[in-house]
Amino acid sequence: MGHSKSARLIAAAALAFGAFTTEAFATPNFMKTGGFTSQPIGHYELCQREPVECNQTTARPRPVKLTREMWKAMIDVNNAVNSTVLPRTDMEMWGVEEYWSYPTAYGDCEDYVLEKRRRLMAAGVPAGNLLITVVRQPNGDGHAVLTVVTNMGDFILDNLEARVSLWGDTDYTYLKRQAASHSGKWVNINNGQPVAVGSVASSR
Repeated sequence: MGHSKSARLIAAAALAFGAFTTEAFATPNFMKTGGFTSQPIGHYELCQREPVECNQTTARPRPVKLTREMWKAMIDVNNAVNSTVLPRTDMEMWGVEEYWSYPTAYGDCEDYVLEKRRRLMAAGVPAGNLLITVVRQPNGDGHAVLTVVTNMGDFILDNLEARVSLWGDTDYTYLKRQAASHSGKWVNINNGQPVAVGSVASSR
């Protein structure tokens, strides 16, 4: 998805050793997004309960600078939420297929994403750079991850993966994500694969 294997290794090494240089990402790994698309039902219902979730606007969205401090915050938040929230499906917790909420002791994939987004916003990362993203796993199941849009590429925080990775280094098919300009709107992700965006439901 835009990087050769060697380029990805160079980028990973640069991050691992704290060498935050634009040269390490000669071709920043950004998702290509398209027009507006349907909002996941779970997010729509969350916005009805918590309107503040859907009224965050960014007039001119720009990638946030990936500093050493921000990289550490991304890793720390990903690890902290993944290690403290125990996985449960919405059906197990609420008796319904889709119910997005902030987790307490338990949560499913969207709940992990919401908590990571909240913590990174509290750490000073703009809402327009923290985008809930719907993907399809290799086995066909729906899933949700958090995309952090930085000047060095789009990074993924995932409850199924301890490592924070560039989106192109994951095995997912990316379907849609929140619009950077408005937290209540969603856009298609154009990754060259024919998928039925509106038909995918998120899972654990």
